[in-house]
Amino acid sequence: MVIPVLLLLVGFGILIKGADFLVNGASSIAAKKGISNLAIGLTVVAFGTSMPELVVSLISALEGKNDASFGNVIGSNNFNLLLILGISGLIYPLVVQRNTVKYEVPMSMLAAIILFVLVNDALVMGDNSAPAPYGGYLSRFDSIILLLFFLGFLWYIYRTMRLTADLGESEPPKLFSTPMSVGMVIAGLAMLIGGGELVVENALEIAHHYGLSEKLIGLTILAAGTSLPELATSCVAAYKKNTDIAIGNVVGSNIFNIFFILGITGTITPIPYNAALNFDLQALMASTVLLMIFMFTLNTRKLDRWEAFLMLAAYIAYTGYLIAMD
Repeated sequence: MVIPVLLLLVGFGILIKGADFLVNGASSIAAKKGISNLAIGLTVVAFGTSMPELVVSLISALEGKNDASFGNVIGSNNFNLLLILGISGLIYPLVVQRNTVKYEVPMSMLAAIILFVLVNDALVMGDNSAPAPYGGYLSRFDSIILLLFFLGFLWYIYRTMRLTADLGESEPPKLFSTPMSVGMVIAGLAMLIGGGELVVENALEIAHHYGLSEKLIGLTILAAGTSLPELATSCVAAYKKNTDIAIGNVVGSNIFNIFFILGITGTITPIPYNAALNFDLQALMASTVLLMIFMFTLNTRKLDRWEAFLMLAAYIAYTGYLIAMD
């Protein structure tokens, strides 16, 4: 097991450096083109850092590893919301745009609710045709619905990206030439995807060695591995006091994961849904509500360090429960 551990560490290093390239390049483009950092975080950065989830979920679904496919997305969203925002908020308190509180966070909640309704055929529609333990399917029709909502999200970003001003306390980004900025974004995305795949591949080998279930692997190892780009990107952004990208990356990735990744995956191949994952989907909804509550306590539209600590503690408790119940 020495080689997988070493490759895992190499993957971490590639991810951190790739995140640095991506944040610097995207911030430079935002400043030069007059586009807000929040819009860049919700689109370019969110899309790039969500690519590992797309690759893993699609491959898992095509290979019939349905629990891993769904678990990867749902687990990644919980990881993003609780652990990444928890760590990022401890590094630097995250001041949140008004639009993020009013629109983007509720959109991520809507995404989780829509997914819950679409995949729970037995619970919602009374359709018990799926074999146990499956409670339904993500059909091609369901997936097209997800993609339509994704297009609606992109339209919202397009309409608001030039109207959203960056928060004044963000450090002015370092400017590079346009070719250099684009090159940094491309290199950063490539390193994030490559590093993420390297981490996931070796993490899975270590997990299988200890006999973990497919569902648990999807919700923990795969979710954490494919979310490492978001972790690296948001932590680097928080350290640079660029809170727009730090939180925009997480919220945007959560919306991308459900609407785009599951939409694409389910369109290519319908996926049976394990009803046991409802607990994790409900945990995601509860975590989103928790974030919304924190946005209205004490310092409005700001995730304070103590609130970030509570989110991190909630993720540790959630993960401990998953392991204990496996």
